[in-house]
Order: sequence, then structure tokens, then C-alpha cells
Amino acid sequence: MVRFNMVLGKTLCCCVAVPVILAALAALYFSSFSEPEHPTITDGWWGKGEKPEQATDDKAPTPITIKVPDSMLKDFKSRLANTRLFEGLEDTNFEYGFNVDYMKEVIKYWRDTYDWRKQEAELNKFKHYTMKIEGIRVHFMHVKPAEKYSKGQVKPLLLLHGWPGSVYEFYKIIPMLTDPTQHDGSENDVFEVICPSIPGYAWSEAPHKQGFDALDAARIFTKLMDTLGHERYYVQAGDFGTFIATMAARMKPSAIRGVHVNLFPLGTLSAWQGFKIIAGSVFPSLVVKEADQWKVFPLSLEKLKITLREMGYFHLQATKPDTIGFGLTDSPVGLAAYILEKFSTATNIEHIGLPDGGLTKHFTLDELLTNIMIYWWTSSITSSMRFYKEHFISEEVYAWMRLPVKVPAGIACFRLDLGCVPENFVDSVFDNVVQYSDISRGGHFAALEEPALLAADIRQFVRKVEDRTDDTDQNII
Repeated sequence: MVRFNMVLGKTLCCCVAVPVILAALAALYFSSFSEPEHPTITDGWWGKGEKPEQATDDKAPTPITIKVPDSMLKDFKSRLANTRLFEGLEDTNFEYGFNVDYMKEVIKYWRDTYDWRKQEAELNKFKHYTMKIEGIRVHFMHVKPAEKYSKGQVKPLLLLHGWPGSVYEFYKIIPMLTDPTQHDGSENDVFEVICPSIPGYAWSEAPHKQGFDALDAARIFTKLMDTLGHERYYVQAGDFGTFIATMAARMKPSAIRGVHVNLFPLGTLSAWQGFKIIAGSVFPSLVVKEADQWKVFPLSLEKLKITLREMGYFHLQATKPDTIGFGLTDSPVGLAAYILEKFSTATNIEHIGLPDGGLTKHFTLDELLTNIMIYWWTSSITSSMRFYKEHFISEEVYAWMRLPVKVPAGIACFRLDLGCVPENFVDSVFDNVVQYSDISRGGHFAALEEPALLAADIRQFVRKVEDRTDDTDQNII
């Protein structure tokens, strides 16, 4: 038995040592390669038909008001009243997806209590605009700070949402950014907020051509900021917005003073990162400090099972988004189930074991349903899901992702988010990390769930960047 254990021990050592050594050699080999060349920035046309010879982007925004016709509201109520449900399983919570018994409660509230006209008025408290860029209407909110703040203090901030969110995610955090002295900030923390809807989401027109990805969205948003007169600005993003934000930072670093994200945008994995993951699976303390090990290790079968369970939507949207789009565009309850299930588990993976998915632990039903209504009124769920397919099959996107982000960067890791990355792994994307924050609570939809914590982290990051800029300017003088 002793001899067997010795042989087993030697075998395990070999099994561990060989891949670690090979990964280390690969890391040394690939690290000798120079940085890839900067890809060419090309213009786009996403309007219907061929691009007219005289086509130009708008030079100024057009104000709009969110107003749903009574006929659409009547149709919605009819569909809600005529919903056909299935029978659920006994003793089941959210393990099979959205719980049908809880959906009955949501439908009752939606039908009898929820007031769309009240929420519509809330949406209109910020100014909305559209601007035609590259052939499509791009929607955005533009929120300027109060006149009490001097113009020299104000910093432009481009706020970017993801899926299945919308600009509505930012309604609670925007006042904290534009009027900081009323929300635990100082007069030096004031921002002018520009918050666009990604093309194909909400009131931004969907591209009419194949191929619209994060790179194209980044180019359109930098054009938007140029047209609004902002030569230098900050960018903050979560979820899919982080891909757009980091693309913009690679594409036009001269315009972006700093980029702050609350989800790490996975880039192309370097050989060195691969080595750290392999080595860390055996000796985690060698590659990650103890406080960060939970973010990656152990590499277990259980973690793999959770990942596969929660990523089913991703595979569907990255391959055949239009197929599921028929059902989600036709049924408000189907749309609600699909989106709300993501708000449940992405906020806290343990909510899968609760009969109501823990949805109202952190959000109100009004907040959740208003986000859904934005998708419903604009019939944008299918075009929003296409973004996954276009992004992940784009060779151009991957060429750009090989480039490091060199502008100052801040990363906020909310404890219950699904995608936290250890601090010493972020150099696979960012070359100039100014701030890395571990935030003790909160999940994936931080701006809606924990707006004060996110606002405080953004302010702290910007202060650090501004202080560094001041020091550099003094040294130059």
C-alpha cells in the first residue's frame, strides 16, 4: 500500500508538473512577440439599402419625448390578459428557469397595479434625443449638472449599458453623478452624463445590415461625443457595455481620459495568463493572493456545471437569436420570464433556490417591469440579442481585442457578480490600472442595485486620474 501511494504520488507530480512547465515555456515564447499592429478604423453604413452618395451624419441632436400610443397600451393589456401558462413542477423554485407560480403573481401586479403612464413620466424626467449616425437613429439621454457647479468642474461621462438592461438602469445613479453635493459627493465630483442606447436596443434604431458589433458601437458613440463637442471624456460601463468602452479606448485613446468598468471584459487569453490559471489550479497561492482565490479557484466540476447552466442563453443568442425572438416579441410574459430570470441569478447565484428568485430583495417590481416595457414598446429584444452573434463571430473584433487598453482604467468587482477577475489578472486587457476595487456587496446590475457604491467608486477613480494628470502637468511646467 505504501509503495502504491509513492507511485501514485510520483504520477500526480508528473501530471501536475508537465502542464505547468509546458505552459511556462509557452508563456515565455509568446511573450517575446511584439504588440500586434493597430487595425485600420473603417466607417460603416447601417441604414436600409445602399448608402446614398450625399449621406451625412446629423450635426445636431433631435429632442424626443417617450410617449406610447393608447392603442399599443390596449394591445399590451389584451396580450397580458390572454396569457397561456403551463403547469409547474412540484417543489421547484428557479432551478428550471422562471417559476410559473411566481409568474402568476408578477402578472397580477403587472395587470392590476403597475402604472405605465407613471413610469413613462419618470422616464421623461431626463432629456432624450436621437441623432442619425452611419444611417441609423441613435438614442441617448443627455443630463447636465445644475448651474451651481462651475463649468470648469464638470467632467463629461459616457455611461454604457448592456444586456438585458437599458438606459433605465442608470436612473438612480445619474443624480448622484450630476448633483454630487446632494449625494455624499463634493463639488469636484460633478459629471455631465451622456447615456446612449446601443443600436438595436430601446429607442436606438436597429442596424439593417449584418455585422454590427461592439467595435461599430464604439465608433458610433465616439462620433456622438465628437458631435456633442466633447473632445475628452470618461467612460463607465457594465456587462456588454464594457466591450464597447474598451473598444472605444483602443480606437480613440486621445479622447478618453479614463475607462471604469464593473465587469471585466475578457480579452484574448495570453499564454502567460494560461500559465497562471494552470499553475494556480495546483498552487493558487503562487499566482493569486489568498483574498482573491475565490474568484478563480478551485477549478472544479461544480463551477463548470454552474457556468454551463447559466450560459445557455449566451449560446442561443450567439447562434440563432432570431428564432427565440419570435416568441419574446409576441408575448410580454415570455419576454418578462426571459429577462427577469437573468436579473435573479446574475444578482445572486443563490437566488435560484428561492420561489421568487429573490427579485424583490434588491429591486422593485416597478423597476424590473419598466426595463421590460422598454424592450416591449420598442420591439427591440431580437435586435438586442443579435449583438451577441455579431460580436463573437467578428474577426475584426478579435484583432482589436489583442491590443491592450492603455488609457487609465478602473475595475470594480462587486462581490456577487458572476465575472470577478483577480487584480493580478487584469493586465491581460489593461496596461494602466489606476484603481481595482473589491466591493463587499452587489451583483451584476450594480448601477440599479447599488448605485451609491458604484457612484462612489467612479468618483474615487476619476479623482485619482485627475490627480495624476495634475502632477504630470506640473512636471511639464
